[in-house]
Amino acid sequence: MGAGLQQNDPDELTSKTTTLTSSTRAAVERLGVTSSVVDFHFDPMCPFAYQTSVWIRDVRAQLGLTINWRFFSLEEVNRVEGKKHPWEREWSYGWSLMRIGALLRRTDMSLLDQWYAAVGRELHTLGGKPHDPAVARRLLSDVGVDPAIFDAALADSTTHDEVRAEHRRVVDAGGYGVPTLFIDGQCLFGPVLVDPPTGSDALKLWNVVVGMAELPHVYELQRPKSAADAELIARSLRPYLDGRDWVSINRGQVVDIERLAGR
Repeated sequence: MGAGLQQNDPDELTSKTTTLTSSTRAAVERLGVTSSVVDFHFDPMCPFAYQTSVWIRDVRAQLGLTINWRFFSLEEVNRVEGKKHPWEREWSYGWSLMRIGALLRRTDMSLLDQWYAAVGRELHTLGGKPHDPAVARRLLSDVGVDPAIFDAALADSTTHDEVRAEHRRVVDAGGYGVPTLFIDGQCLFGPVLVDPPTGSDALKLWNVVVGMAELPHVYELQRPKSAADAELIARSLRPYLDGRDWVSINRGQVVDIERLAGR
């Protein structure tokens, strides 16, 4: 079978832009939201980027945002000296999944949108293993794409180039992780979420993010985490912890979620 693309109805996995209700229009006008395009850099293995993607899809459904899905590699940014770069491996978890996404995106951004939603749900909601090649092939079928795309993406060296270029964009802007957003030329890390807000609360958060992008000398706004917060984070990460086959690292430090939750 060839590597052609067959699309499913994207409503099955992602929210379509919806007509604004009168109440939503009023909320948007009250919040003063103006930005309509966002570049969203993600690594599909990151649980926090996935939660943020759930939130921004809700915002898109309400406001009609254009989301340009872009890549960033946690495998590369956390690589230690002496270890292979992800592009030097035959199969490399998040990197290879992004290469598949890069090939899908050449046909339509909506295909990458569906692919990320499917991969993210499998790992971060169901505790599955989308980084297993057999599971990745199944997920391609689930979104209505010929599984032959799997082999085509890995055989095409230019998919390496696309992922590397978008990773480099974030690094060159001073970024170090995901989610990283580019809004009106400004680079922002975050927001970092669990239990992503929906509806009017999603719009409130969007207004905060856009407001920060409009104030380029505001560098950081962070909420301290209580013991209860740590417990909530640990519970929300349980599917990810069940599905992962790697050690989680943040800025060079191993992340011990169980210890964080006091277990």
